[in-house]
Amino acid sequence: MRRWWAWGLVAPSFIFLLLTFVLPVALMLLRGVSDPTLREVWPESTAALEAWNGERLPPDSTARIVARDITASHRNGTISRVANRLNYDQPGSRGLLYETAVRIPDTSSINGISDMARVDPRWGDFEIWTALRNATGPATSFYLLAALDRRLGADGRVYMVPPEQKVFTDIFLRTFKISLIVSLLCGLLGYPVAYLLAHMPSGRANLLMILVLLPFWTSALVRTTAWVVLLQTNGILNTALLGAGLIDKPLELIYNRLGVYIAMTHVLLPFLILPLYGVMKGIDPATVRAAASLGASPFRAFLRVYLPQTLPGIGAGLLIVFTLALGYYLTPALVGGGGDQMVSASIAFYTNQSLNWGMAAALSLLLLIPLVILALAGRTLSRAGART
Repeated sequence: MRRWWAWGLVAPSFIFLLLTFVLPVALMLLRGVSDPTLREVWPESTAALEAWNGERLPPDSTARIVARDITASHRNGTISRVANRLNYDQPGSRGLLYETAVRIPDTSSINGISDMARVDPRWGDFEIWTALRNATGPATSFYLLAALDRRLGADGRVYMVPPEQKVFTDIFLRTFKISLIVSLLCGLLGYPVAYLLAHMPSGRANLLMILVLLPFWTSALVRTTAWVVLLQTNGILNTALLGAGLIDKPLELIYNRLGVYIAMTHVLLPFLILPLYGVMKGIDPATVRAAASLGASPFRAFLRVYLPQTLPGIGAGLLIVFTLALGYYLTPALVGGGGDQMVSASIAFYTNQSLNWGMAAALSLLLLIPLVILALAGRTLSRAGART
């Protein structure tokens, strides 16, 4: 009975979380591997294209069905959905479909590929038909491959896009590099602060904890804007350094990678301090005193006894900081330059501007996979440590 009461108390929160967070996120991510557009708008063409072996130009019967669906979707206003989807794969396909719909007054005049090629020569190209076949869905690898700067060729093989078109590989590498460096900086700066908090008298520790929690009381926009004021060429920091005679000219501290590191480290530092502080407070001081009584120096006692006990807090803090840093958008956009934007900026672009939700979902999915791997690896390591 107690177990049922516990489930009853948890169920409303669980259902609310499921309906308002888990389900919408799952449906959004599903767009990265699903491609229902052509199947919904052109069902007959989808069936004909799936029956085509893809080795050479499709039969004339397939061309007649596609021509009929082009004119029908143009009349009912759904051609834009197919045009937008094909344009992601083959630039210029949107104009091709609209021009074809206008130039075919009567589909009875289309008897095959040659007739469509007279309407527009591009219909005689093998690539446009391959793009149509690849868009038949319902599942697709198109968005995931595009997010990795790859595409599916006409022969069914995966090819790297030309070097001048590579975008996302560099963005992903930049995102992971920035997140990793920010995590390491938070670890180096946060460990001494957490140690000090855990070993100070409670009165002073509470006051210092308020200072640590202070960034949580202001929005990320306010904190980032404050760093813009501090780090700009004529800002407070450069003015102080010039006044002290430490530099001869203002330093470039903003609108570059250094500004991103500084601002993100400041914002994310409390997320490492808090879990590490909780672990340190649970460590029995007697263990370090026991090591000292056995002849260990203070440094050796810290290195061999105290530090290993804080590893769970370090791992949890670094994982939290790294996870949050991967999804940062506002801070790099305000204090970074054009070469400092992260994957989140591309996701925002495809979601809000180009309305390519499939691409946005694919980028999000590729960003989620490493986090799941890291979380599983951390859980495995913690269990192994507990057994040891």
